[in-house]
Amino acid sequence: MFAIILNMIKRAIATKINSLARQFPVICVTGPRQSGKTTLVKNIFPRHKYVSLEDLDTQEYAQRDPRGFLADHTDGMIIDEIQRVPELLSYMQGIVDAHQRPAEFVITGSQNILLHEKVSQTLAGRMALMRLLPFSIAELDDAGILPKKSEALVYKGGYPRIHARHAEPADWYPAYVRTYVERDLHLIKNITDLSLFQKFMRLCAGRIGQIVNLTTLGNDCGVSHTTARAWLSILEASYIVFLLQPYHKNFNKRLIKSPKIYFYDTGLACYLLGIDKPSTLSTHYLKGGLFESMVISDIIKHQWNNGKEHGCYFWRDKAGHEVDCIVEDSGHPKAIEIKSGRTIAADYFDGIRYFTAASKTEAGSSWIVYAGDEQQKRTAATVLSWKSIDKIF
Repeated sequence: MFAIILNMIKRAIATKINSLARQFPVICVTGPRQSGKTTLVKNIFPRHKYVSLEDLDTQEYAQRDPRGFLADHTDGMIIDEIQRVPELLSYMQGIVDAHQRPAEFVITGSQNILLHEKVSQTLAGRMALMRLLPFSIAELDDAGILPKKSEALVYKGGYPRIHARHAEPADWYPAYVRTYVERDLHLIKNITDLSLFQKFMRLCAGRIGQIVNLTTLGNDCGVSHTTARAWLSILEASYIVFLLQPYHKNFNKRLIKSPKIYFYDTGLACYLLGIDKPSTLSTHYLKGGLFESMVISDIIKHQWNNGKEHGCYFWRDKAGHEVDCIVEDSGHPKAIEIKSGRTIAADYFDGIRYFTAASKTEAGSSWIVYAGDEQQKRTAATVLSWKSIDKIF
């Protein structure tokens, strides 16, 4: 039943992958563990032989005889969790150059950093790289399973198993974190104190939507500034967190130079923060940061699903004027202010008005995304419900 439900939920990224599959001999789909990569590629490439390197026997075969392993297919091969045997990428080069077959190999991976090290050496120009994140708001809405209130989605997050199986987040996320820490983490870096790393993850969640200060983050965790930087890079490589960089284009004013930290999935962040039900969010001190994280992550999902590098930033000057998200669109900035309240207030438009004036250019389309349900066209910006983020594009 679980597989049937997942197969019924159309993934927006499938259209772009189908297009790339006609052009490249290798298709790579990366993304966080349990984001739906396996279900997606099996649906798109049903005739391909499927193998998972999570299986120890298969892993051993691939390591012992990589050429024989890669030759063991007729209509193409899906190789799941390629980061388990990354040396396979080197052997693929000769095969795809000899065969010149589109989408001969489809590979998936839960880690980003290992793949990129190999890609630069071997498969550059031969491989299309796509990133799959958990369900977007539009995907849930199209499937008829989008929660009515934003707090419910912030709490649940977008991981497919939670929605398809109606799993309780308080039960599912502990197992997710345990699997990530115990099975995946050592592939990137040998971390001996796993409990301390989990504390670091919780401290990152406690800073969601805030400027990153590696010194205080390290001090609060009891590790050095250098270790905090390395561990943050690990969370980025694993698609757990992302750093939103400041927007500097066409400005002469003094601007903030450090990035903000967000989580790709707010359900995971809520678990790390100890939030055990949606109603807790209404009075939680990080309600605004969590809502921002959900909206900005959804914008990134839209861009990645269409094969674009995400051009998301934030803008803040030294005086405290701020716009939560700036999206570059054909060289023109879209200013997006994000508000977790359900009632439209006059001060929602202050940051956008200031940005438009300070940028010395027209900001193009400006938007307010809020937790309510209405859509309004105002002079300063268009007001959108959180359920309609895709209308920005």
